[in-house]
Amino acid sequence: MASAFLSIHDKPNRAWGTILSWFLFAAGIALYIYTAQVRHRENPEDRVTPTLAQMAHGMFDAALKPAEEDEQGEAPTSLAQQFLSSMLWKDTKATAKRFAWSMLLLLPAVWLGLHMGLFPYVGAFFLRFVLFFDKIVALSLLPILFIAFGIDELSKIMLIVIGVTPTILLDTFNLTRAVPNEQIVKAFTLGAHDFTVAYRVVLRQIRPRVLNSIRLNLKAVMLFLFAGEMIASTDGLAYRIALLRRHMGMDIIIPYVLWVALLLFLVDLTMRMANKWLHPWFKEA
Repeated sequence: MASAFLSIHDKPNRAWGTILSWFLFAAGIALYIYTAQVRHRENPEDRVTPTLAQMAHGMFDAALKPAEEDEQGEAPTSLAQQFLSSMLWKDTKATAKRFAWSMLLLLPAVWLGLHMGLFPYVGAFFLRFVLFFDKIVALSLLPILFIAFGIDELSKIMLIVIGVTPTILLDTFNLTRAVPNEQIVKAFTLGAHDFTVAYRVVLRQIRPRVLNSIRLNLKAVMLFLFAGEMIASTDGLAYRIALLRRHMGMDIIIPYVLWVALLLFLVDLTMRMANKWLHPWFKEA
């Protein structure tokens, strides 16, 4: 059995595949529980490694109670109303709104990258500037963005767009250039025009790979969003984590981090399923 782990031809059966895929999760949870128990035996007031019960209680309060800075109005009666007025929902909704706007603003990068790769004059006009702009560290522009756009929503969204757009644009450009020239020539011989070739031949081929590129940049999008929220914001998941850090609120910080990971995983899963549904012919190399 040990030799099978280093064999290219041996594949685990379904049971072994399930065990192996969940092993590191189980090991990580077990190690955390053990560490928390040891630290709490030495110091019952330890706040660095809260127990599972403490984290569950903290997340329960975050999901059913409003944030401390919110005005206390009439207490909601139903469970759904409690959740919709809770701190967790307020922060998730604020972050999700910024995230969605940022993702929508990445679409023009795909459009521009397609034209840069297909139309020589467009490529000559934009490529060198984009290559240079891609080397600018986006976080170094944060003070400029705050001065230019203020500390409201626009500066945070622009930080994400500036940080991720060059990567998406250049990836689309490279994917467009990788389309065999023979296919483009064949389309022209069949009577297609320039934009027909661009949108019905090239874009359709590169679209699944472009979606994968955007999907693989989800973490970068969230990274820049968190940077903006932590520095200048009054709501959002990253704002709450930064606020709780001052009070060592690890019983809520750790669940918040796991909540963000779960949300990103669901977005990634949705994009993968959408890609498979829209492009059933596409197979990764």
